[in-house]
Amino acid sequence: MFFPLISWAQTPVSGKLLNDSGGPIPFASIQEKGTNNGATTDENGNFKFEVSGLPTTLIASFLGFEKKEVQITSSENIIITLKEESFGLDEIVITGNRTKARTILDSPVAVDNFGVEELTKSGKPTIDRMLTFKVPSFNAQNQAISDATAHYDPADLRGLGPSRTLVLVNGKRKNQSAQVYLNRTPGKGEVGVDLKSIPTAAIENVEVLRDGASAQYGSDAIAGVINMVLKEDVEFSTFNTRTGITSDGDGFNFSSDLNTAFNFGQDGFINLTLGYYKQNSTNRAGTPGDIEITDESRPNEIQWVEDNPDLGMTVGQPEMEKKDLFVNLGHAVSENIDFYSFHGYTTRTGKSFAYYRAPYWRQDVADAGFLTRPEDFLGYQPTFETEIDDHMNVLGLEYRIGQNWTADLSGTYGANSVFYTVNNSVNRDYLADHGTSPTTFHPGGYRLQNIIGSLDINGLLTENINVATGLEYKKEYFYAYEGDKRSYYKGGSDSFAGIKPAEAGKWDRYNMAIYAQVDYDITEALLLGVAGRYEDFSDFGDNFSWKVNGRFKLGEDGALRGSYSTGFRAPTLHQRHLTNSQYIIVAGSSEPQLQGTLANNNPAVQALGVPNLFAETSQNFSAGLTYKFSRNFYGSVDFYQINVDDRILFSSQIGEDGDPDTTNPVEQILQDNNVKAVQFFINAGDTKTRGADIVLNYNNFGGFKATLAANFNETEIDAITTPTALAQNGYNIFAREEKGLIINSRPKSKIILGLSYDTGDWEFELNNTRFGTVTVTAPESGGVDQELDAKIVTDFSLGYGFTDRLTLTGVINNIFDVYPDITKASTNTAGAGGRFLYSSEVQQMGQLGTNFSLALNYKF
Repeated sequence: MFFPLISWAQTPVSGKLLNDSGGPIPFASIQEKGTNNGATTDENGNFKFEVSGLPTTLIASFLGFEKKEVQITSSENIIITLKEESFGLDEIVITGNRTKARTILDSPVAVDNFGVEELTKSGKPTIDRMLTFKVPSFNAQNQAISDATAHYDPADLRGLGPSRTLVLVNGKRKNQSAQVYLNRTPGKGEVGVDLKSIPTAAIENVEVLRDGASAQYGSDAIAGVINMVLKEDVEFSTFNTRTGITSDGDGFNFSSDLNTAFNFGQDGFINLTLGYYKQNSTNRAGTPGDIEITDESRPNEIQWVEDNPDLGMTVGQPEMEKKDLFVNLGHAVSENIDFYSFHGYTTRTGKSFAYYRAPYWRQDVADAGFLTRPEDFLGYQPTFETEIDDHMNVLGLEYRIGQNWTADLSGTYGANSVFYTVNNSVNRDYLADHGTSPTTFHPGGYRLQNIIGSLDINGLLTENINVATGLEYKKEYFYAYEGDKRSYYKGGSDSFAGIKPAEAGKWDRYNMAIYAQVDYDITEALLLGVAGRYEDFSDFGDNFSWKVNGRFKLGEDGALRGSYSTGFRAPTLHQRHLTNSQYIIVAGSSEPQLQGTLANNNPAVQALGVPNLFAETSQNFSAGLTYKFSRNFYGSVDFYQINVDDRILFSSQIGEDGDPDTTNPVEQILQDNNVKAVQFFINAGDTKTRGADIVLNYNNFGGFKATLAANFNETEIDAITTPTALAQNGYNIFAREEKGLIINSRPKSKIILGLSYDTGDWEFELNNTRFGTVTVTAPESGGVDQELDAKIVTDFSLGYGFTDRLTLTGVINNIFDVYPDITKASTNTAGAGGRFLYSSEVQQMGQLGTNFSLALNYKF
């Protein structure tokens, strides 16, 4: 019996659909490409329907088998054979395997592979949030009230900080962001990649290499590598639109994106992605009330507190508007040469909030009668607004040299810039001197860009020996742009002082690298590999990293794998040259205070004995077992230890020693620079991170899938090296609260249980993510540490396919409205007096609570 779908055409075709064992595939779909013509196979795998004409292309698909396109020229006795869908360990991955692509089972290191459809079903708006709820060792959360950091969301792998994960796009190095994370958040003092600049709609799949890879890819790959693989030629154009809101009625968001592909010449393709996303802010501030009212408080101040028990605070995600354009294209130049190129441009604006300047904090502004009459003054809340641009451009040629060798010549240009606007603010010094002040300031901004040229050659030396080698040249530029004069006049604009002329500038460096990798399949079961990479940087020197790894297959279904590698991370140009001053919240002080960051090579910093920044180095050991228990079920467990030596730290504030009768050398430096405290970057930390990754996956190829994945980790600080001049004067360059950001601010464990079922028309998905404990670390000045309990976040999605091409999906994230534990005042941390209900210094699942979204997907 046949089940015709739609029959508009004039040419009848008939045939049979078989599996790769020669058996029939009943009730499968056969479609004519680009039309609605098609049929469903009968119980014997036969099909018959009409097409628009010959020749044409048929598309065959069925659950558990790889979709296949077949061009036909005849109308009868058509035989189409489908291959069983690869699952888990049978999937091909390219990241980490420079010599040749291998399956996950054959790879000597742990690699995860996630399709974009799997990621987007989470209901999360950006790729960094999707990976947080999919990869147990990956973490990224929004940081409320943290200046520009609030607009980047520091992300890390295995708790090693944003700087130690390398991000690739189509195997090419993605430029880092222009922003250094200076506030007290996870990743403080580091620089990461702006993951929000990579639109999900442009991605085909994401590969996550969980192993040190500096010997293959260079700086930053200490914790691992994330490779975003872009879409190429696609069967359908896809339009997605989504809208959502939290259960508190805030945080409304809307997104739309389009991905499509065109023919490019005879053998080429152009894949185009357009994206738009907008979100409103959320507010989860506490209500401390009249804790700061005294007998001397003015009537307007008392009334303001009564009317605003939250003391005017806005604590939550910022407003954001984002626009994306990505193009990926390729074309054959000749029989043996292929041209490829991709270009991505993202621009976004954002608005977050600073501490509300309560009227009793700003009595000088009130008395000036500038904003209002003194008796009517209600304070003000500065906003911190950003304009962020990010783009990446790659051109390349791939040469096939004979049958066994390939050469890849490419050039990459990438850049990220951030410019600031501070609104609803006052320069109090300018007001005092001139009787007026702007309320809008443009404090300047930063830009980072790089140019990379590379040549990679790989192939077969013999049947069992694979070789990869290459050269790379990289030039980097960092710019600090001066703010408007009134933004840095004396103390500067309230909440964020502008970049002063002496702090602005342009710096650059270059580095050259050469690498080689050899993999030897000694037997069918035993693989051994070695890799080495030498890099020479113009501003600090050279580094040589190496790696050995191996894999031993346990029959056809399992493998033991292990590796040992050294790695490195070069200090960024930001960390070397950044100088600025800003207001921050200091533990024990209710009001923001001015502090100064001096460049590492500043004479004042070097006078303290702080050396020029040089590369961090690491030793990474991992060992694991992976096994395919059946075609439907596999698992893996990997253990790791990562030692990082000479880790670059952003020091604690170095200020007065408390003795008003003497001035020690450190205090003299502070006086010379007119700041209350000074911070700097220094190679000073040795850390050790131990952990385990566990993955179990089940797929019955009938629509049901289950995943259990977990990460357990712990980081210790083995040593902090303090320069002699500071040590002799009793200074602690890295206080216990700063140490807490490294060892306690990310979950000690994360466990993800995902269940999904696809009936064909309906699709259900239930995910439970358990975020382990974190600890709010009390400062040196006193307080009690608070361990925040583990929390489970439950997400549910339900999708319905009206047709094969139109799907509507509803998602409820965090069904049970789970929040972190409320921070206790006894921690004596910033905001613990009640302005922040939840700690701004450590992160588990964020502070959004329950949120709802509805998404429409249309293929055409």
